Amino acid sequence: MKNPYLECGRIVNTHGVKGEVKVEPWCDSPAVFAKLPKVYLKKGNDYICHKLVRASVFKHLVVTGMEGINDVDAAALLKGQTLYAAREDFHLKAGAYFIADLVGLPVIDSESGVEYGKLREVINRGASDIYVVETPSGERMMPAVKEFVKRVDAENGIYVCPIEGMFD
Repeated sequence: MKNPYLECGRIVNTHGVKGEVKVEPWCDSPAVFAKLPKVYLKKGNDYICHKLVRASVFKHLVVTGMEGINDVDAAALLKGQTLYAAREDFHLKAGAYFIADLVGLPVIDSESGVEYGKLREVINRGASDIYVVETPSGERMMPAVKEFVKRVDAENGIYVCPIEGMFD
């Protein structure tokens, strides 16, 4: 079963004296984070909801105020904490998927059906994502571009057409 909450950012600092915080967003863009109606802080196995009362993009961060966090002292206690959002608060386009749902999926040759390994991580840097695949012979990296990734099925696997030696 998929977790109903997804990591969406990390509180990196306070902002001002009214309880606002600076968030490093882990969404497709800071604007996506700023449009969220609420976020959650995890305490043990529980997710505590905080309505976002204001949010604005500032460079690569989001400055936001959360319901119940009203002064700089309360905001300072949150520094370094991961924020979560409910899946239903994101509006994915048809054919899109959450990276969290891909991690752990088998990476399969689209022609032969051979399984190369499991997706361990997705690195988001630069022009395209990089898939980190755990294979029997160690970790391998593959650009997540249409030349290599033929189809992503978030339930069954990632179907690829690698170049020779990519998974050796």
